Amino acid sequence: MNSHNPINVILVEDDEALGPAVAQALQLEGMEVALFGDAMTALGAIPNDFPGVIVSDVRLPGMDGLALFAQLHEQDPDLPMIITTGHGDVAMAVAAIKDGAADFLTKPYSSAALIRAITIAAERRRLVLENRRLRNALKQQAQRGFIGSSEFAVRLRAMLSALAETEVDVVVEGMTGTGKTFVARLIHELGPRHSRPFITVDAGTLTHQDADLLLFGREPGRGGLSRTGLIERANGGTLLIDEIETASPTLQARLLSVLSSRSILPAGAERSRKLNVRVVVTRQSHTQPDHSDGSRSTFHERLGAVRLLMVPLANRREDIAALFHNFLTRHEADLGLSHREVSDNVWQYLQTHDWTGNVRELEAFARSWAIGLPLPDRETRSAADRRPLHLTVAEFEQTVIENALRAVGGDVVQLEQLLRTPRKTLYDKLNRYGLRPKDFRPVSGARQN
Repeated sequence: MNSHNPINVILVEDDEALGPAVAQALQLEGMEVALFGDAMTALGAIPNDFPGVIVSDVRLPGMDGLALFAQLHEQDPDLPMIITTGHGDVAMAVAAIKDGAADFLTKPYSSAALIRAITIAAERRRLVLENRRLRNALKQQAQRGFIGSSEFAVRLRAMLSALAETEVDVVVEGMTGTGKTFVARLIHELGPRHSRPFITVDAGTLTHQDADLLLFGREPGRGGLSRTGLIERANGGTLLIDEIETASPTLQARLLSVLSSRSILPAGAERSRKLNVRVVVTRQSHTQPDHSDGSRSTFHERLGAVRLLMVPLANRREDIAALFHNFLTRHEADLGLSHREVSDNVWQYLQTHDWTGNVRELEAFARSWAIGLPLPDRETRSAADRRPLHLTVAEFEQTVIENALRAVGGDVVQLEQLLRTPRKTLYDKLNRYGLRPKDFRPVSGARQN
């Protein structure tokens, strides 16, 4: 027994000889024991998140041990309770075990048996409380991840907490760069599925002949090896369908069928399989509504998803300074750069620029400032702004790739041919510079993220 972390035990026993004897045996093992002669008094002494174990007799004056267990179980289903009982109450004790009691011992029981049962239950309790602590820390961290003090930021953080726990499907709608994918990830991390898979399907890439195989998978048999599709890989977790409006109407209909029934039939399978997934969809908001055929609203409305609307950065200007500081600090740390003081001209630029690219444009600007670039079209380079060669080379390489992406309309195959660079190397560089091919694809109307 670890004397620095003794096990806490609340012992409920009305036998005036047995209670003190059991308490003394547990104390000799280094446990901290509080002895009560009735359940009501013990109930009032058990705090929330009690870190120990309850040991209670069934036969007690007033409220009996099973009623005590039922009330404690309702307050905290994970609170371990060991029931001690005479032979005539074994059936009731077994029923309590099925309802969640940690263990039961029939009288007379040995001190060794009780100590062993308490030790096992206490370790389970320790793990439960540690998981709760980590869960709360993750939740707070995730909530802080959406930075800002604007009315929108405050309201969105509250909505994210509520939505995450309900596990309803969600559609996140907004302009390019407003943080839709980031919010989708927060919904997953704040919810009970946070430790399960988070699978992203980029609807814009589902135009090639292997799209069905990629999404729905294939059973083993003639015609190829088995493969688990992206949708089924999300089983138990969250499926993010990014930019749903870029998928063809046929594919949208197939996805709706799968998600509405929460079942999937891979190619070659004889019967469908049930899915347990939460769905988050992102879609572009456009400057002009499209009511031509109603198809733009069909997917998420038929899915029955709750809608979150992300506002442009220009509509939450009070958040810009905090966001810029966060991005700047992160990029300086990632690149191993010393802090570059932010001039008054930069602060003025932050508050007066229109930020049509929203948060993504702001982050790109923070990165450019971190590596020593001047303000766009406002400052000339000074000696203090000179950068190491590797940063200059990186800036040039990023510019070349961006221009190439624009030239090929975000087509990775053409990009590979144009730059004569292997696919894996290209993806490594795209990830390094935060470039996404889909952001360079031409679309009709206003292009959003």
